[in-house]
Amino acid sequence: MSSSALVTERPAAYTRQSAGTPVADGLAVLGRHLQRIKAAPGVLILTQTMPINMLLFFGYVFGSALAMPGQEYRAFLVPGLLAATAANGIMTGMFQSAQDCHRGVMDRFRALPMSRAAVPFGQTAADLLTSAAGMVPLILVGLAVGWRIDGGPAAALGAFALLLLFRFATSWVGCWLGLLIRNEEAAGQLGAATFILPLLSNAYIPTGNLPGWLRTLAEWNPISAVAAVARDLFGNAAPAADAAWPVAHPVAGTLLWSAALLAVAVPLSVRRYARGGE
Repeated sequence: MSSSALVTERPAAYTRQSAGTPVADGLAVLGRHLQRIKAAPGVLILTQTMPINMLLFFGYVFGSALAMPGQEYRAFLVPGLLAATAANGIMTGMFQSAQDCHRGVMDRFRALPMSRAAVPFGQTAADLLTSAAGMVPLILVGLAVGWRIDGGPAAALGAFALLLLFRFATSWVGCWLGLLIRNEEAAGQLGAATFILPLLSNAYIPTGNLPGWLRTLAEWNPISAVAAVARDLFGNAAPAADAAWPVAHPVAGTLLWSAALLAVAVPLSVRRYARGGE
């Protein structure tokens, strides 16, 4: 048999030209990640219950120590916790992609005739869906402890949309980091270190009384713009006029931060996935 016949009869799994579209392949990977979460929900439960524990602890312990009354602080805290939850996409995205690399799942995906963008897209899309569902318990507990949505339905929907957009962007950042690290244990340790990011923002405390250099650092943290836009659109607090530009203009700041993260992380993730362990 001629060599050309052998090439013609090669299995489709080895034919790159037979790869599907990024959307179709990405939906298949999305289904795989949803099944994975269903089979092992431990990480999801941990990441979704942590903000509730922090709300109860910070709201009732730190709330009494701040200048604002306890109930007012809890109304300030809930949007900040929603922003911190959106930023946690870095931790979950990094751990999931590093785990798949460490266990050889990514290598098996690369052997299939599928789009190179499908695997990171499927992972980040699954994270977006689970994050949207995971915000519901935090919102319900927030309402139970005194938080209220006073900005109107349209503004509230806009706040949720911007929170999910930022979560999608941070999930892509985490996906790229996990593909870069390729080690499950290292990703877990580095993911725990991302806990400090919301602490260096206005998610938990107002930045007005911070020292000048620390206030500048906190207000240029992308999480600060997301927390500010949530408070503004939920009708909880208006951004300070003398704050840094992303916080003083939180809608534009959140959109620009999210677009910048996506513009950097998406091509880096796809390129790193295509390269594998090189």
